[in-house]
Amino acid sequence: MHKHILIPTDGSELSQQAVNYGIALAKAVNAKVTGITVSTPFPIFAIEPKMVARIVLGTDDTVAARLAQVKDAAAAANIDCDVVYAQHEHPYQAIIDTATDRGCDLIVMASHGRRGLSAIVLGSEAVKVLTHSTIPVLVYRGPRSKLPPYFAAS
Repeated sequence: MHKHILIPTDGSELSQQAVNYGIALAKAVNAKVTGITVSTPFPIFAIEPKMVARIVLGTDDTVAARLAQVKDAAAAANIDCDVVYAQHEHPYQAIIDTATDRGCDLIVMASHGRRGLSAIVLGSEAVKVLTHSTIPVLVYRGPRSKLPPYFAAS
């Protein structure tokens, strides 16, 4: 079974649910966990110098909070956990690279289920990971009650 699970998080409520699911799965199969959050670098030349400090400080707090959620959930379940922060133009690639570099044998991540134009414009990191990863990916979609009525099971 699985020995090392990578769990990406973007800090959203759905992502936290996926973290909890991944931690529960890791506990059930006695696997260790690595949590990751990825941000895209921002072009510093495009903003005022005074704004850089505010953005960087805010980013540090956000990253720390996201990774603390993973570490805290793992600690509560008594699961061995490391955390990683990466900056990459393509977050899906950072997720795949981290899973490969750390020897993960499963990626558990949330999908916000964007459809239509928003899926085309915003893209889906989960779909990109699924498309490009050679490592198995478990996509967490959340409870069925959260889905729009036309997606609910009949």
